Amino acid sequence: MKKLAAAVYIKDGVVYSDRACSVKFVSADGGSAAAYYSNTGMDVLILLEFSNTDQEHEKNLACMKALIREAEIPVYAGGEVKRFEDVKKYLYTGAEKAIFIQNKETWEQALSEASSRFGAEKIIYCPQLEEPKKEVDSLVGMFYISADFNSLDVLEQIPETASLLIEYQGEEISEAVKLLERKNVGCLSGGFLSKSDFQVMAFKETCRAVGLEMQIVTPNLSWTDFKKNADGLVPVIVQEDQTQQVLMLAYMNEEAFYNTIKTGRMTYYSRSRQELWVKGLTSGHFQYVKSLTADCDFDTLLARVSQVGAACHTGSYSCFFRTIFEKERKTNRFSQVLEKEYQTIADRKAHPKEGSYTNYLFEKGLDKILKKVGEEAAEIIIAAKNPEPEEIKYEIADFLYHVMVMMVECGVTWEEVIQEIANR
Repeated sequence: MKKLAAAVYIKDGVVYSDRACSVKFVSADGGSAAAYYSNTGMDVLILLEFSNTDQEHEKNLACMKALIREAEIPVYAGGEVKRFEDVKKYLYTGAEKAIFIQNKETWEQALSEASSRFGAEKIIYCPQLEEPKKEVDSLVGMFYISADFNSLDVLEQIPETASLLIEYQGEEISEAVKLLERKNVGCLSGGFLSKSDFQVMAFKETCRAVGLEMQIVTPNLSWTDFKKNADGLVPVIVQEDQTQQVLMLAYMNEEAFYNTIKTGRMTYYSRSRQELWVKGLTSGHFQYVKSLTADCDFDTLLARVSQVGAACHTGSYSCFFRTIFEKERKTNRFSQVLEKEYQTIADRKAHPKEGSYTNYLFEKGLDKILKKVGEEAAEIIIAAKNPEPEEIKYEIADFLYHVMVMMVECGVTWEEVIQEIANR
């Protein structure tokens, strides 16, 4: 499977579109680089940072973490590596792989240590200062090479068995396709791929036309499988993918259905205007499709989307905002319960309340909190050895509470933890 990678560059905590860090990144829909490239069909996002001081380096790492939290596609993150610790920090941002840009002094020791600790498959090696050494092949999973179509001699210096990530410096689509056709080129990046007007899905179709295997959506159903209404349309219920909030109801005809699949942007048929309607084309409030599902009778579609801006023409986020009635009820949804408890603990830290046990822990400091976490972990072990289900549940709940106090104290969120689990 061949992959396409968009690249952005980070300097002093700011995201740029160009390697010179002279043009700040601005997406076509106003979203972050991570959200934009995740939505538009890119397979990988590359984050490269440039820093001269430790302070700048830490600021860039924080920026990387924020972007990776929003990314729905794999992220490769890196920069110039001076020591093993740099590689570790790149991977600890949540990146799937670390890009190791060779440093003139300490790169050999750092590369060997990083490969031993994390595995060669986690390292993408970018030689800078001399011809790539064949002996590093066993230490890395991929080579990152910058080249235009007329200077491919650099590739001859790379072991034939090595997987390559090529940063194409040209603009010609035909040459980019030819680069991707090379047997050991697994991923292609380059400035032309990262442009806001670049049609990712159209380029993938071009690649597929010459026999390349690309990540392209292939529908399990065709338009003929659906039961249409009297106007030849199928209603579509639209739901936000992450929050599961219902956004709107619209209709599709055959052209809208296939255009949605082809472009990745929700396309409908406007009954009032009697024409195709790409949601957001005028307002910028695009809907990027994450899944399409048919109901049991094949006469209604459910679209789960990433919504940019507001879905409703009134400016409301959802078209469903006129409450008729709503019962009070308790939610037991796992993520909501944990997030609500976390926010309550965070609020106690920001706004202390007299007599609060949570504030007592914060006042005593991290050592006290850690002591309690350890004690509660031991209580779980004891309860499990009995075993008494009710006691185990109680001790786990107590443990999770103290872990959340520790998380708040250390500045770690549930979102970050869940993202780390997902990355694994």
